[in-house]
Amino acid sequence: MQKTDIKSQTLEELKNTVLELGEKPFRAKQLYEWMHVKLADDFDEMTNLSKDFRQKLKENCTLTALKKVEVQISKIDGTRKYLFALSDGNVVESVLMRYHHGNSVCISSQVGCKMGCRFCASTIGGWTRNLTAAEMLDQIYQIQKDSGERVSNVVVMGTGEPLDNYDSLLRFIRMLSDDKGLNISQRNITVSTCGIVPKMYELAEEKLQITLALSLHASSQEKREELMPIANKYSLDEVLDACRNYFEKTGRRITFEYSLVGGKNDSEEDAQRLAELIKGLNCHINLIPVNPIKERNFVRSEMKVILNFKNKLEKYQINVTIRREMGQDIDGACGQLRKSYIDNKEDS
Repeated sequence: MQKTDIKSQTLEELKNTVLELGEKPFRAKQLYEWMHVKLADDFDEMTNLSKDFRQKLKENCTLTALKKVEVQISKIDGTRKYLFALSDGNVVESVLMRYHHGNSVCISSQVGCKMGCRFCASTIGGWTRNLTAAEMLDQIYQIQKDSGERVSNVVVMGTGEPLDNYDSLLRFIRMLSDDKGLNISQRNITVSTCGIVPKMYELAEEKLQITLALSLHASSQEKREELMPIANKYSLDEVLDACRNYFEKTGRRITFEYSLVGGKNDSEEDAQRLAELIKGLNCHINLIPVNPIKERNFVRSEMKVILNFKNKLEKYQINVTIRREMGQDIDGACGQLRKSYIDNKEDS
């Protein structure tokens, strides 16, 4: 018999599970609080539940608790990169970044990724499986417990394409922002996508207050196809139409992620084309100096080129920032820590 994954259950679903186990409904609220407020990793920690009830939970339910495999701490800015082991032996990575406005955690939504973006380490080795809502939540819970500090912002921008794990993503967002759990405001949650157009339209209908970030990375269809295989399926025009629709339905400003690759997408012509592309759209552009990975021959743009690109966009009245690089002295870029861990395992 398959055990019930109770950390992925809403409070209402948990009430049904508790009733099926022959307990009173109010026990569900206690159980939910142990998992999502007190962040218990083990049923035996739940001391206000009877031994008999805890035994039933052990026999019928699983309590997702990720195990820390490795933590890298930046000597420059205190950024922490975590590698967590899942119950099936797979590993995922997450990052804690400390900013003056609060602690931000970047989590993974899948084990591996099938999107194949050329400059990203996450996609090397392909996709293994989706994460459950509990596995996504527990990355934040474990980091909050380890750091002893509250997490106030969450970005779903680690390994994986969140909209390719749509149902678990929605469940995760609703549980994370639930006032009976960690109660992180939806306005402090950002979901990044490479542009799965039908799911972007679906997400707009959910009427969430999250920020949608689109990995754009190119100013033309041709260049986007070169860098991102998803562009062969959904054109740049289709993706931008989906962004406009998202803003119209939610009132939430779109963020465009733009990784600057030396000699590929960082020319003045690129900046001009980009400005024309997004003209009239309520958006913000996040320029990201690309992190070179040994499997690809991409190089990062020089700082003067990056600043020139930013200035060009600002001349068109576009809101733009250069992403502050965190954890430069550790495996800071998406997918790097997991990949080096897997490589070392294969070599040993």
